[in-house]
Amino acid sequence: MGIKFIKISVVYFVIGVFLGYYMSVSHAYNLTGVHVHINLLGWTAMTLAGILYTLFPKAEISILGKLHFWLHNIGLPLMMIGLFFLVQGNTSVEFFIPIGATAVVIAVILFAINILKNVKKEDMQNLDK
Repeated sequence: MGIKFIKISVVYFVIGVFLGYYMSVSHAYNLTGVHVHINLLGWTAMTLAGILYTLFPKAEISILGKLHFWLHNIGLPLMMIGLFFLVQGNTSVEFFIPIGATAVVIAVILFAINILKNVKKEDMQNLDK
């Protein structure tokens, strides 16, 4: 799961950079919320989760890690699609926002439980080997 998180985070990073570029050249600063969420929840949070999962194999192989990955990667695009259209004045897919946001919140809670349950101090000592 760690490598999957890191690889998908790079996709979100590219999307976030392209969106930021588009915002700059077109002065479409109403998309700032979409840009920020893609970069924070996509690029940054997933990169850090991937690193943690790679460093701590017990967390990586847990079903919680798999659920975290799928809920996060289903919820974030739904939330961002809904938000993108909403800030453009189109409310037809606004219902994606709470669905996606709920999935991401559940994913983050599962991540937290996974880290608290499966990351142990003694595993840090094994990193030196």
